[in-house]
Amino acid sequence: MPMSWFLLSLALGRSPVVVSLERLVEPHDTARCSVGLSCHLWDGDVLCLPGSLESAPGPVLVPTSLQTELVLRCPQETDCALCVRVVVHLAVHGGWEEHGEGERSDSKLQEPRNASLLAQVVLSFQAYPTTRCALLEVQVPAVLVQPGQSVGSAVFDCFEAGLGAEVRIWSYTQPRYQKELNLTQQLPDCRGLEVRDSIQSCWDGDNVRLVLDVSEEQDFGLLLYWDQVQGPLKPWKYKNLTGPQTITLNHTDLFPCLCIQVWPLEPDSVRTSFCPFREDPRAHRNLWHIARLHVPSSGIWQLDAPCSLLAKVALCWQAPDQGPCQPLVPPMLQENVTVNMPHEFQSVRGHPNLCVQVSSWEKVQFQECLWADSLGPFKDDMLLVEMRTGLNDTSVCALESSGCTALPSNTSTRAAHLGEQLLQDFRTHQCVQLWKDDNLGALWACPMDKYIHKRWVLVWLVCLLLAAALFFFLLLKKDRVKAAPRIRTALLLHSAEGAGYEHLVGALASALSQLPLRVAVDLWSRRELSAHGALAWFHGQRRRTLQEDGVVVLLFSPAAVAQCQQWLQHQTVGPGPHDALASWLSCVLPDFLQGRAAGRYVGVYFDGLLHPEAVPAAFRAAPLFSLPSQLPGFLDVLQGGCARLPGRPADRAERVAQALQSALDSCALQSGTPGYGEAWNPGPYPAPK
Repeated sequence: MPMSWFLLSLALGRSPVVVSLERLVEPHDTARCSVGLSCHLWDGDVLCLPGSLESAPGPVLVPTSLQTELVLRCPQETDCALCVRVVVHLAVHGGWEEHGEGERSDSKLQEPRNASLLAQVVLSFQAYPTTRCALLEVQVPAVLVQPGQSVGSAVFDCFEAGLGAEVRIWSYTQPRYQKELNLTQQLPDCRGLEVRDSIQSCWDGDNVRLVLDVSEEQDFGLLLYWDQVQGPLKPWKYKNLTGPQTITLNHTDLFPCLCIQVWPLEPDSVRTSFCPFREDPRAHRNLWHIARLHVPSSGIWQLDAPCSLLAKVALCWQAPDQGPCQPLVPPMLQENVTVNMPHEFQSVRGHPNLCVQVSSWEKVQFQECLWADSLGPFKDDMLLVEMRTGLNDTSVCALESSGCTALPSNTSTRAAHLGEQLLQDFRTHQCVQLWKDDNLGALWACPMDKYIHKRWVLVWLVCLLLAAALFFFLLLKKDRVKAAPRIRTALLLHSAEGAGYEHLVGALASALSQLPLRVAVDLWSRRELSAHGALAWFHGQRRRTLQEDGVVVLLFSPAAVAQCQQWLQHQTVGPGPHDALASWLSCVLPDFLQGRAAGRYVGVYFDGLLHPEAVPAAFRAAPLFSLPSQLPGFLDVLQGGCARLPGRPADRAERVAQALQSALDSCALQSGTPGYGEAWNPGPYPAPK
């Protein structure tokens, strides 16, 4: 019978007026300013503390009005969130106070009038249960600073919010110079936005109503079924109803092949079918969500789904490094998928690295390895692809993550490095043939274990060679350290005898430091001496020198001898310039009195300045030398048990004598001492020129 009595419609709840929104790909908040202004957005949120009102010290930048705009923040094409963009308009508020007639007009007070303005603008956002505050730094150039004038705007992207939420936005500056601006807005829901395919919450919870406009008291049958391409239809739900009726379908029950069939409950009635979801994107998403690829047995795969799928299937090669599975097309061909039926690839030999891929619209939807359960984990094999290029010609390439590398090749890939070996294995049938087609080509799996073993052997050999080289280097370094001359420390102690004598001591110290010796003398450490005190400095230097197996050199002069005699008799010296001598005497004298001076101390006096008998007997336990006449012996004692110093002894003595002779002459002229500073006769050593 005719169906004029029946009207079927879908009520999806869309509003007749929809709004299209701008999409933002950037996942983080951003800020930008209008022309002439510069903006900087602080990282992260700040505390929402407006603070109390303050008086403006001059022209300041303040927000004057707020605007909002809805956008979408979309990390993925179908995974978007509703976001509120905020535009804050800014103006210059206040001005500089004018000076009275009697006030001084200072140029420094006028300078800020020509400066730019910097403001910290806070945007506070509330949308239950979220509260956020963002801080923007906005700078206005001096040319735009005109009191009372608008300078432009700043745009903040963006505050995320829920559909249908009520949001509140405030804006103020830090410090706050005026009452904060505020704005309240009710956000639309899915019905007022063109976002049904972008925001998942707009389609995940959106049910479908079937409005069956059937005359009252009319009995009819309703059948929901899946339209199968292969075989008969597959019933899902059946009901006998009385019109009119409205039936609600859950959104997860929508599939492209879901159809509706209705008919009056009368004999020989005509049935009417309608399939309204074939082009619905939600239905296609649901179909891929519910579809499943599984391997019922080794080498057998099956794709289960309630509807037919527009998809392709192909073999791929999965390397052990868990990189992308490389499709084996060509030489193999893709095949159309038939759902709910077991399939296998003909003439394919099992291998744990062979997997099946199901793709749709160039996107891999499913992947399963066909022999994972029976043949174990992935193998580190190299897959060689043999392709026919002519009647009797073939080419061979190695499948890698970067593509198929022709063999042989000059590239820097792993297969290229082993190209000749792989070709040799291929020609001598050491590779396993996985598939062959007389017209297309073949696939070969070549084991890489032997190459890995060879590589590890080489690595171990290299490591052993490096270890041997390192050991040899350490031995050489140890021998060098033993052979290298040890630099000894010499501490020079003297009395304050005047500028000429200090110059003589300095000349001796400089000459000795060139031998080489590490020389310490108070003349070179005035700052440390004044900072720590004479007694502490001399005591520390003596202890360090003796700990390093060095030698302490006591320089005796007439004044030093007199002070030593006084110290030995009265345990003190007179006040004046001899405080330093008293300090070092108190440090070294106990070693002489207790018999510990041998090998640690050396006495020295200068030719013509002092007779050796004048040196106190207490200090004669140490070797005593007159300089420069006895320089060779003095230098031998300074050398001690260390390795021989470079150069001939005569050359070393001559260098020191030359430095001392000039200082002795200068000192003699200043002091007027008879015979003081007479030229040194080095005996068997040549005289200085």
